[in-house]
Parts: sequence; C-alpha cells; structure tokens
Amino acid sequence: MKILISADMEGATGVTWPGDVLPGTEGWQRFRHLFTSDVNAAIAGFFDGGADEVLVNEAHWSMRNLLLEQLDERAEMVTGRHKDLSMVEGVQHGDVDGIAFVGFHTGAGTEGVLAHTYLPNSITGVWVDGSPPASEGRLNALVAAEYGVPVVLVTGDDRTGIDARDYAPAARTVAVKDYVSRYAAVCRPPARTAADIRAAAKDATSLAVRHEPVRGGPFTIKVEFDAAHLAGAAAIVPGVERTGERRVAYTSPTMYEGIRCYKAVTTLVSAAVEEQYG
Repeated sequence: MKILISADMEGATGVTWPGDVLPGTEGWQRFRHLFTSDVNAAIAGFFDGGADEVLVNEAHWSMRNLLLEQLDERAEMVTGRHKDLSMVEGVQHGDVDGIAFVGFHTGAGTEGVLAHTYLPNSITGVWVDGSPPASEGRLNALVAAEYGVPVVLVTGDDRTGIDARDYAPAARTVAVKDYVSRYAAVCRPPARTAADIRAAAKDATSLAVRHEPVRGGPFTIKVEFDAAHLAGAAAIVPGVERTGERRVAYTSPTMYEGIRCYKAVTTLVSAAVEEQYG
C-alpha cells in the first residue's frame, strides 16, 4: 500500500497569518518545524495502519518548506517546483492507493484561516461546473479521482474539514485550529495535533483502496479576480475566455488538463500584479 501526502502550509498547526508561511521570514522558519511535525504525524499514522510506502509531495509556495532532516526516515519527499501536477505530483503513476491533504485550507472567497485558491490574494472565487467555491482540496481531489485515488485524510482548520465533507465525504478530517478570522484562530498545541493527526491517519489507511478512474469531464472552470486587468492577463492563455469585467472561464476535457490550465492562468496573473495596487 502506497500513500501520497500533499503537504500545504497554511493549514498547519499554529499558522494564522501571512508571515507564518512566507519563505524567508522569521515566522516561516519557526512554523516549518510545526509543519514538518504535522506531516510526520500523518506518516507515522499511515505506517501504523499498515502502509508500505509514504511519499510526501511538497505543495506550498516554493515547495521547499518541509525540513528533510526532520522527516520520518521511512518516507520519501518530492520537493521543488515546476512539477506536472503541482500539488498532487506523484498521483499519476498508477501506484498510489490513497492521498492525504495535510495542512490544507478553504478556498478563495470563503471563510477560513488564510483562505485562498493558489494565489494568496487576487482571486476572489473559483467554480467547477457550478459547484460551491472551489478550494485547492476540491480541485486536486478531482484530479486524483481521474487516477482512481481516493482522498483519505484532510487536515487544516475546522472550516477545511467542513469543505472536505463535500468533495471527500469518506475522508477522515482533523482540525488543528478553529477559525476566528482570516488571520486568527484558536490553536491547539503541536503535541495534541500530532496525536490527533496520527490517530486519524491510522484510521484512514483502511480507506486507501484504488478504484476505477472517474472520467467526469468535460469541466468548465470559472475564475473571478479582484481587478479587471487580471482577467485580461488570464485570457492570454489559449482557450480561456473573458466572461465579465473580472471573470474568465474555460472548459477542459479532463481535470488533468484543467488543473494545468489553471496553473498557467495563475502564473500569468501573478506576473500582472503590481506591488501596491494589485
């Protein structure tokens, strides 16, 4: 049995504001340890449950945040950017039985600690086929489903667990903190969250059973921005059409293509954001 952990940082233990997750800051250096602790707890739990392999895919910002020297030695890690499937790199090779979203968060335009969908700001909403506003969890769960891989565990704040009930209803969830505002939470100490994550991961191992790939396409993805010029930047991507002053939409035959197009959109939009005016 092989488990893939997609590890994001905004939903990690103790994280509540941008300085906690921005590479190079003092806060980021501190919370790298807590982030690694959450991931190690999940690794330990999956091995407790009978997993044979655990592969961790770094999924936050530069994708170079986890401390390899502190990682559970039984696991392996994919670190660094520019991967075919970004946050769920590794799911496409046909040998993963279950995927865990550790340190995840809610989506752009919704309530949750550091809520966003790929870009920390600029995007105010993402929708797939008229679904509720899409989080990174929802988008990546759709990708994993195309490879027959179920989402078995989701950790983050309490709102992240509620979000996961919709896109992965069978998954075990762990709230490491409770939402107060976008930049505030009631946080549990790492000793408690590690124990909770480990127990949930052990239980979640029983859900790691590959199923038939879900071919649910085509998918129509709509994206809304906080400024009109960003919609214009996004529409440079072939197949992406401007549907409103601040909105674009595109249709992809699969979520593999859909998530890759979304990555292209966010990359161009990032380049179009000016420091003070967005």
